[in-house]
Amino acid sequence: MPAQLDHLIVPAKNRVAAARLLAHLLAVPWAEQAAIGPFSPVYVNEALTLDFDEWPEPVPQQHYCFRVTDDEFDAILARIKAAGLPYRSSPIGANDHQVNHAFGGKLVYWSEPDGHAWEILTLSYARPKLPLSVNGEA
Repeated sequence: MPAQLDHLIVPAKNRVAAARLLAHLLAVPWAEQAAIGPFSPVYVNEALTLDFDEWPEPVPQQHYCFRVTDDEFDAILARIKAAGLPYRSSPIGANDHQVNHAFGGKLVYWSEPDGHAWEILTLSYARPKLPLSVNGEA
């Protein structure tokens, strides 16, 4: 079985508020308190959990990206807009409330509530179309 990412720690000023917001935007389950540890988990899918952990300021800014279908993208963007969250077409810069179509799909970024660069996209620009080999061998 290839390695699968199981969970990540996401630093937050307020772990509950940050987990609640992301779970709402992605329309996935979450919990205020994890069974183990001081976390508020967001169950992104069957294989990945984001464990929000409360950190003192300044919270280090991270980048998290979710690949979704076109329909999921439209639904998430609608929830971002309904929540009144500013969003943008690039990872840094002004909130231009635009969707980026530069890579043949759709993508947007937002930074609420802790300044992280959250991203949703419909087509990965980070992965080649062909499967990657192990140790650079085909």
